[in-house]
Amino acid sequence: MEQTHRPAHRRKKGKWQQQQLLLLLLLLFLFLSSSSISSVEGAAAWDGVAITRTDLQGLQAIKSDLADRRGVLRSWNGTGLDACSGAWAGIKCVRGQVVALQLPWRGLGGRLSDKIGQLAALRKLSLHDNAIGGPVPAALGLLRDLRGVYLFNNRFSGGVPLSIGGCPLLQTLDLSNNSLTGGIPSTLANNSRLIRINLSYNNISGSLPVAVTRLPSLIFLFLQHNLLSGSIPNTWGRSSSNGTYQLQSLHLEHNFFSGGIPISLSRLQMLEDLSLSNNELNGSIPQEIGTLPRIKTLDLSENSIAGSFPASLCNLSSLIELNLEGNHLESPIPEAIDGLRNLSVLSVKKNQFLGEIPATIGNISGLSRLDLSENNLTGEIPASIDNLTNLTFFNVSGNNLSGRVPVLLSEKFNSSSFSRNIELCGYSVSVPCPSTPPASPPSSPSTSPNRPSRRRLSSKDLILIAVGVFLALIFLLFCILLCCLIRKRTATSKQSTASDAAAAERGEKPGPAAGAEGETGGDTGGKLVHFDGPLAFTADDLLCATAEIMGKSTYGTVYKATLEDGSQVAVKRLREKIAKGQKEFESEVSVLGRIRHPNLLAMRAFYLGPKGEKLLVFDFMPKGSLAAFLHGN
Repeated sequence: MEQTHRPAHRRKKGKWQQQQLLLLLLLLFLFLSSSSISSVEGAAAWDGVAITRTDLQGLQAIKSDLADRRGVLRSWNGTGLDACSGAWAGIKCVRGQVVALQLPWRGLGGRLSDKIGQLAALRKLSLHDNAIGGPVPAALGLLRDLRGVYLFNNRFSGGVPLSIGGCPLLQTLDLSNNSLTGGIPSTLANNSRLIRINLSYNNISGSLPVAVTRLPSLIFLFLQHNLLSGSIPNTWGRSSSNGTYQLQSLHLEHNFFSGGIPISLSRLQMLEDLSLSNNELNGSIPQEIGTLPRIKTLDLSENSIAGSFPASLCNLSSLIELNLEGNHLESPIPEAIDGLRNLSVLSVKKNQFLGEIPATIGNISGLSRLDLSENNLTGEIPASIDNLTNLTFFNVSGNNLSGRVPVLLSEKFNSSSFSRNIELCGYSVSVPCPSTPPASPPSSPSTSPNRPSRRRLSSKDLILIAVGVFLALIFLLFCILLCCLIRKRTATSKQSTASDAAAAERGEKPGPAAGAEGETGGDTGGKLVHFDGPLAFTADDLLCATAEIMGKSTYGTVYKATLEDGSQVAVKRLREKIAKGQKEFESEVSVLGRIRHPNLLAMRAFYLGPKGEKLLVFDFMPKGSLAAFLHGN
């Protein structure tokens, strides 16, 4: 008996050992999975290391110099052992050292202490949209790991610190909309990784340093609305590491720059947005400007530029907006202007252009704004302009035009668009066109002068009457359908109002659509709502992201936004006059956010700003646009 049962016992023991081995392997797998997940989440969670004494002293000094009227910094108290745990507002740490100080939209005043230089590991400084004054601390130059400085919309005074060139990893410097004076420090050239410089809306004077034009990684340069003077350097286009010139947006408008337009701007083959308006530039427009393949906006208005309309500008097939108004340009507008097939805005008013309006303008189908006023144009208005169905603004006043205004233009635009043209007629009842009197038909011998004649209706008259009756019936049917739709919408709105009232009586509160997560207030003071999953970024991260213009339309502008963690999204900013009210906007966008289809780009979030701005966030498609896929542009 013992020999017969022994093999069965051994088989059971071997099977039990196998099960134990599988259990151990499963536990090991779970342990490794949990450790990997915890390591991923560890970047956002506290690592358990208390703040260093040096950083604690720096934060306490910063708090003492700031005016905290709202009590935002009341959490900055005690021994500081919990400073890195998330208990202190706006503080993020790694291994006990502060890496981010973010307190935008908090109503802070006072000044920013020089002790900020003690935060040796600081990477991001975001205090925008407050009321902080005093100078920008020179101690920022001691922060070797600093990547982003966001101090815009404050009351900082004094100059841009020369020491800022001591931050070798700096990528973004935004000091716009303050009261800064002095000049632009040439030490900015030491920051070879700078991507974005924004010093606009200050009182900065002096010249534009040549060293700034040679920054290899610079993409955005905004210096508008300052007191800069002298000539614009002709040193643009230093090659970057990959052999291309990175600058995409250059804004120097509303300054006191003089001299000519630099020819070296033509080397910026990545340039999409160029604005030199409201300066004192003279000379002519270089023909080389017409070699910029990606330029979308070219604004040279309100200067003293003379010469002719460069024919090379007609080669800018990507151009969307061309503004040359308020200069001294002359000569005819070239017939080849229809080469600007993507043009939406063309303004050349207050110049001295001669000749006739080229009929080829009517071939630019996307044109929405055309201003040719206050020139010396002659001849008639081309009938081809009637083909511009997207035209919302048209002005040819103050010229020497003649003849009859095309019927559709006279019906669509008022008389101010055609005034001060002595020989132009037909655009108003008070300015009729002369008509030749019809020849009187010969009198019939059978018709008596004292007997009224009775004319029989011809077949043409009968057809016209029948068509008129048919159109009247169609119009009546349309009115009836419109009344039904209005009644249905009224009933629907009443029903939704009643349901909301019933929900309020039950103690319920209407919220965002299912599957959406919202973040209200926060650092930006606006409202950010995400779809499909947890919050991947905050509103402050979205607003402080590096943005690149992808396209413009009558509904808004599309940007490629690069967040701080390197991820990219597509952001569409809606125009204020196009977008609906906040309640209707939230209702419709909540419905659109739930739509998921393999052939549709999914909406990931939307943002409502405190000043009414509306942003739609989509996944970024890195392989180009639909237009590029269809047309090969």
